[in-house]
Amino acid sequence: MFQQKISTNSIGTAVNLIELIYHATVRQLRKTHGNAVVGLIANMIQSMLFVAVFYVMFSILGLKGSAVRGDFLLYVMSGIFLFMCHTKAMGAVVGAEGPTSPMMQHAPMNTVVAITSAALASLYIQVLSMAVILTLYYTLSTPFVINQPVGAMAMLLLAWLSGVGVGLVFLAVKPWFPGFVGIITTIYARANMIASGKMVLANTLPPKMLAMFSWNPLFHSIDQARGFTFINYNPHNSSLTYPLYLSLGLIMIGLMGEFYTRTHASLSWGAGR
Repeated sequence: MFQQKISTNSIGTAVNLIELIYHATVRQLRKTHGNAVVGLIANMIQSMLFVAVFYVMFSILGLKGSAVRGDFLLYVMSGIFLFMCHTKAMGAVVGAEGPTSPMMQHAPMNTVVAITSAALASLYIQVLSMAVILTLYYTLSTPFVINQPVGAMAMLLLAWLSGVGVGLVFLAVKPWFPGFVGIITTIYARANMIASGKMVLANTLPPKMLAMFSWNPLFHSIDQARGFTFINYNPHNSSLTYPLYLSLGLIMIGLMGEFYTRTHASLSWGAGR
């Protein structure tokens, strides 16, 4: 009567897995904030504060002229949205429930579902916040045109994917060195405030400066996103394939590391946490 029905065919197994990921994602969203609307508003306020700070910074430093021709606020938002999506995805994956979590004691649950649900919950809230902010800006302030919206959205997903990859690598190391991972995660997130290149255009950077940013997949995603957003900008100092290949490589390394960590998991790791 209380036994779980397990499908023996591949389609049924896939449907059960998708249903489990869906419920875990909803749980992840609810865990962040009990009220979904309040959680969305809080994330929107955070994004708008970033936009306002960088807008004022550009205005005070007189850097508006270095931006791409077009809507300046849209230029700022194109960098902020991808930065937020990347950073939030990394943080969500690093904070996902590990093999020693009490939730893993329930038979259908596993770490892959926990990681996937954390990443999808992060993507959902960021895309929804971005859509609401852009709609408000379009209707209340300035109507704008995104040159290639599909390509711009693809770059947002690429920024999210790279955040998932980085987060997976940190997650695999976290049970072994929790204090170190906490510090390095914070340093990485803070360093990306500058290293993401959301304040500059790759086409305007000299070779020495470009070398300081080109290692970062988020830098390439943001620059390519601006190429899809603005008709007057054609990025030729950033790559479309580099962040994709690097993200897939990091995901594979992270999954292998997570599998190794899971097989050596000890309940004592979760003690006192």
